[in-house]
Amino acid sequence: MAQPFELNSALSERRKLNRFRERRLLESPQQVEQIIDGQSLISFCSNDYLGLANHPDVKEAFIESAKKDGVGSGASHLVNGHHEQHHLLEQEIAEFVGVERALLFSTGYMANIGTINALIGKGDTVLEDKLNHASLLDAGLTSGARFKRYQHLDTTHLLKQLTAVETGKCLVVTDGIFSMDGDQAPLDEISQVAKQNNAWVMVDDAHGFGTCGPKGRGSVAQFGLASDEIQIQVGTLGKAFGTFGAFVAGSHELCETLTQFARSYIYTTALPPAVAAATRASLKLLKEAEEQRAHLNGLTQVFKQETLAMGYELWPSESPIQPILVGKDADAIHLSNQLQERGFLVTAIRPPTVPEGSARLRVTFSAQHTKEHLEKLLAALYELRAEVDLD
Repeated sequence: MAQPFELNSALSERRKLNRFRERRLLESPQQVEQIIDGQSLISFCSNDYLGLANHPDVKEAFIESAKKDGVGSGASHLVNGHHEQHHLLEQEIAEFVGVERALLFSTGYMANIGTINALIGKGDTVLEDKLNHASLLDAGLTSGARFKRYQHLDTTHLLKQLTAVETGKCLVVTDGIFSMDGDQAPLDEISQVAKQNNAWVMVDDAHGFGTCGPKGRGSVAQFGLASDEIQIQVGTLGKAFGTFGAFVAGSHELCETLTQFARSYIYTTALPPAVAAATRASLKLLKEAEEQRAHLNGLTQVFKQETLAMGYELWPSESPIQPILVGKDADAIHLSNQLQERGFLVTAIRPPTVPEGSARLRVTFSAQHTKEHLEKLLAALYELRAEVDLD
């Protein structure tokens, strides 16, 4: 006889480990100065890197499209939900990325699950960076292919695993910029060793598009790599684009294959047309946001210099994601709470999202942050140095 479900013990254990997650209630638009649970806070934990989520041009495009095209898409892309706004956005993203085609997905998670499962299966091999996003790891695990992980950013270890593959297709999968560490994959080296071993490379550049590369074209463009060197690029629209959804970009054959075989594309409702229209507006702004990207970089460099001087330990990140390593879960929560009391929202990230013993404060910057915002955060962090062991 099956055993009855019992859920409270797992929840109690998570509370005991200081790993219980709770939702906060946002009562204002997604912007730097927010109202969270009734408290006015300066947010340093959003992925809205360019401040486009509440941009007037993006909002106006959404409103006008909703008036004209309605709200819900009503069906999947392959039934009758593929709207003109979707089609135009796919064309504009493909041109932006510099590839033949792009395909819209409803979420980044669905894009990764659908792509990997459509391309490989039993008898094939998928090699993933150990610190890849959960959606990439889940996709590899559910694909049915041989699933192996190489050490973080270690192309020597990757090469060793690649040369051991004897049969089937092989797909190398990595984040472009890693969401919890903020560091960047060595895509030039990865593409080289993959090409030598007849493997394809898939890059989830959710945190790279908009923040790095010429005109914000992402990590692949930053390394100057062509589409025959990095065959698959994935981007999410809910970060620097400021909207919602995701895309996969690559060759015509890739996108046609996903249209035919990616279950998370075939069997789901298409994005609302108004979201696609808003994204078309945000893409125009993103391409011309050189001043905002320079401002982001300036904030990041000052933050790194000042916090290192205080004795905090940072990851080697040049992106707007700047994690402060704390170590113990309880210490990370304590620091986050203390910062909130001082008017700042900085999220404590704990296992299993990050490896054991590496709990951290994940500080993320937006182009909307001012020098004054940064100075106030630095002053608060200076006050809190004695709250944790920095040795």
